Order: sequence, then structure tokens, then C-alpha cells
Amino acid sequence: MGVMKIDGYPVEFTDEPNILSVIRKAGIDLPTLCYHSELSIYGACRLCSVEDDKGRMFASCLERPRDGMSIKTSTPRLVRYRRMLIELMLASHHRDCTTCVKSGDCELQNLAHRLGVSEVRWGYRERKYERDFSSPSIVRDPDKCILCGDCVRVCEGIQGINAIDFANRGTNAMVIPAFNKNIAETDCVSCGQCRIVCPTGAISINTNIRPVWEALADPDTKVFAQIAPAVRVAAGQAFGGAKGENVMGKIVAALHKLGFDDVYDTTFGADMTILEESKEFLELFEKGGPFPLFTSCCPAWVLFCEKRWPEFVPHISSSYSPIQMLGSVAREYYANNNDGRKILSVGIMPCTAKKYEILREDLKRDGKQNIDYVLTTEEMITMIKRAGIRFDLLESEAADMPFGIGSGGGVIFGNSGGVMEAALRTLCEDSGRPAIESLRNSGVRGPGALREFTFNYKGSEIKAAVVSGLAEADSLLRRIKNGESFYHFVEVMACRRGCIMGGGQPAHAGLRTKEARKNGLYESDINTQIKKSNENPTALAIYDTLIKGREHELLHRHKA
Repeated sequence: MGVMKIDGYPVEFTDEPNILSVIRKAGIDLPTLCYHSELSIYGACRLCSVEDDKGRMFASCLERPRDGMSIKTSTPRLVRYRRMLIELMLASHHRDCTTCVKSGDCELQNLAHRLGVSEVRWGYRERKYERDFSSPSIVRDPDKCILCGDCVRVCEGIQGINAIDFANRGTNAMVIPAFNKNIAETDCVSCGQCRIVCPTGAISINTNIRPVWEALADPDTKVFAQIAPAVRVAAGQAFGGAKGENVMGKIVAALHKLGFDDVYDTTFGADMTILEESKEFLELFEKGGPFPLFTSCCPAWVLFCEKRWPEFVPHISSSYSPIQMLGSVAREYYANNNDGRKILSVGIMPCTAKKYEILREDLKRDGKQNIDYVLTTEEMITMIKRAGIRFDLLESEAADMPFGIGSGGGVIFGNSGGVMEAALRTLCEDSGRPAIESLRNSGVRGPGALREFTFNYKGSEIKAAVVSGLAEADSLLRRIKNGESFYHFVEVMACRRGCIMGGGQPAHAGLRTKEARKNGLYESDINTQIKKSNENPTALAIYDTLIKGREHELLHRHKA
């Protein structure tokens, strides 16, 4: 432990990785545009610069704290320096701020206001580059890029994809895909993590708001929605709610007000996914392999495996993801229960990759998509705000039947480890609280991007792993291929911590927000009467009636 002085006040430090962390620990919100605690340190923006007692200026993110050190964070010289940096960024930026998709939520714009930058002395820069709409999930706007490198580092370091990188030098420097390809022509898996860390409008969601608005306004179209588990613990904060608060009831009410005819809960689809995946695993386990079986819920992971590790594709469960499960079953339901109107299906998801998933040929039936459009959490928030709905004043409403009830196992799908835990719950012969508690403490939950544990099933040992972040998954697959690791069952999620941190979630989420979202789903599980997917009475009833004998046709991927 050491002590350093910050603006004259002594501050203790222990294992903080840099001076910036100590400054924030002291309650000073030093501005940054390129610093994320989970990414490699780059030091590009220099906004976190401080001044030591000898007058030396340096980026606080790049230096470790030292005992006896004394620094100042807001001298007149530093303030002028930061204002000049922001002004230079704005000068090289296409400043259509009033109509930009990030207006009001742009970190560069916010810092310009905060630092009092009211004019730019170097004129207005016209648009130089075409926007890239090639991906169904994200949009690239190179004219909004400020070269912070955040997207490059998350794509390389956390996801291991390397779809984008720096090119050229000096004033011609850019962040682009290799050979200036469209993003859809790269190894991009649509995870949207680049969009999460982008501080400006350089990477944004490829939105489907307009066609959904038009469908809602059409009296000849019946529109239904389903809400994924992670959405309910992320949306409330945008309307003044507490971090991680479960606002599912208010979301249902808001969507009804927007004009959605029926609003369902994707936890119902999650329960069906678990029923199918568990059955698939048990058949594999009883015949002795081949192992491992990988979960199929995350479309970014599935695409990553197809591109990077094709030899493991046969090991991915053929079961639909929850959104596809509910979408497929709902199609059958409306075929028998419809008033003659056209049916349009919308998924409200935390995930940008779901926009890609619904277009996959192997998930279509009779050439038709199970889901017509995906709206991310951010898009849903935008629609509610545009409609002028006072979210804070809404009374909670229950999701509609027959797809409105889900188990606690379905709810925790949004957390890393949730799919695995839900699947193993179905293998527990005992449904009592002690058995569920024991599984909870088996290692399936916890910190870290990789968790390994064993589960006893009728005297046999199931070796399982939970991994989040595709770079970590890549390393795990390499060990499996080389025979260094062996598992029977593996859950993979592309986004660190799972869907709660998906590419379509509200972007400004620090460690406390991430923890609150995770805990919010676990608390929802605690408050759910049905704990196991195979005890969901409505799901079991659907199996006995609507889809009886057609499970493989309606609930599994087929060859495109």
C-alpha cells in the first residue's frame, strides 16, 4: 500500500493499475475517451493528463501510482490543454450533431459541453466517406471516428476477431476493415461490442424502428413482441430507475401502449430451448459422445465457430435459440388463432447479432423467417421516448398468454452461466431448494470469463465449462482440439458476462451497472415460483398439443 497526493489531499492506493484509477477512487471524474478498464491501455486521447509537482504533464492512464507522488488534476494549463484536444477532435469530425444517432448520448459531445468548448476555430469538415450499412447489425460511419482505438482493442483483445484496425498515417489515419472492405465482408460476427465502446456515432445499431412503426400503424397487421431476459434489467435506468432493476412489467405496459397486440416473455422460449438441449445432451451422454456439446443460444458464437472452427460445428446443439423457439411456436399458434390479419413478429433483444440470426437460411421454415424484425434494448427505449410515454408512471402489466410464463431457469439465461445452470437444473431429480442451491454454488456462477466445474448425474460425472468472450472461447477450443481439456457440455456466449452486456444494451455501463444487471436476473429467479424449465406448465402443455410429434421440425435448425 502507498499514499500519493491528489490536488493536495492524501489518497491511499493498493493494487490500482494506474494513476487514473486512484484519481477516480478519490472521487474525481477525470475525462477520458479511450480508457476502458477491461481493455488494454492505449493512451490515445490524452484527456486524462495530469500535472506533477515538477510541472510535467502526462496521461494518468499510462503510469502506475508511486508512494509519495503528488499530482494536480485541474490546473488552468490542464483545462486549456483538454479544451484544445476536444476542439481538435471536433475539427476533424463531421459535426452533424443535431441529427446524429448519438446526439445527446455522445461522449465527445458531452465532454465538449463539460469543458466549455463552444466554438471550433478550424471550420467545418464536410463528409469524406460513405457509411457502411452492409451489416444487418451495425452501421459504420468513418466520418464520426475520433481514432480512440476502443473498437479495435475490444474486437482484438476481448473477441479475438480483428475485423477492424488502424490504417494509413498522420491525417489520413483511419479505423477500417482490412483492404477497406465492407464490414459484412470481414470476419465480423455482429456481436456489437465495438458499438458498446465507441464514444461517438462512428459505430451504431442498424435500426429497424421505421418498419416496426409502420406495422404498428397498419390496422391489417397484428404485431406481437417477445422480450428477452436481459432487457428487463437494463431498460429501467434510461428512465430514471435503479441500476439492474427488473422493469419487465413496465416494458410490457409500454409495448402495449405503443400498439403491440400481444407481448410475450422470451423466458418461455428459453425453457423450450432447455428442454430440447437437455434431451439432446442426455442422448449424447448415454451413448458416450461425441463430446462436447456446445450451446446454440448465441448467434455471434455460432457464426464465430462456423468461420474459425468449422470442425466443431457438428458439436453445436441443433436446438433453436429462445427467440427462434418462441417465434416458431407462435407462428403455429397464430395459424390456428388468427382474425385474418397479417402476422408480424418482433423480438426485443439485448443483442445486435440477433438481427443477423433471424436472416439465417437454416432457421427459416418454408422460406419464411420465424422473426420478422429484431429491436435492441436501445431501439425499444428510443421508441418509448419518441412516443412520449412516461415510463416511470406506468403500472406494471403481465405478459400475455399463452407465452407469458417462464421459469427462473429461463430468466437467468441473460447471465453468463445461465444457460448451463438452467440445463443442469433439469437434470436434477430433486426439485427442492437445497438441490438448486447446491447447483448454484457448484462453480457455474462466479467471476471470470472461464469457469470449469463438474456435476454429478446419477453417479456419473459431467464435466462442464462456461465461457464468455470469443477470445477466451477461441483459447478453450484450441485446448479441446489439442486434447489438453475435455468437457461433456460447454456454454459459450460471445459477450463478456453474457447477454446483460450484449451489443444492443445501453452502452454506458460501469462495473457497478454490470454487477447490478447480473444480480437483477438472479433476484428475478429467486422471486420466480417455477425454478426448472421442465416444470413450466404452459411449455409442457404446448408440447402436448400444438407441437406434439413435430418437435424436430419446429424447434431445431435444419440444413440450409
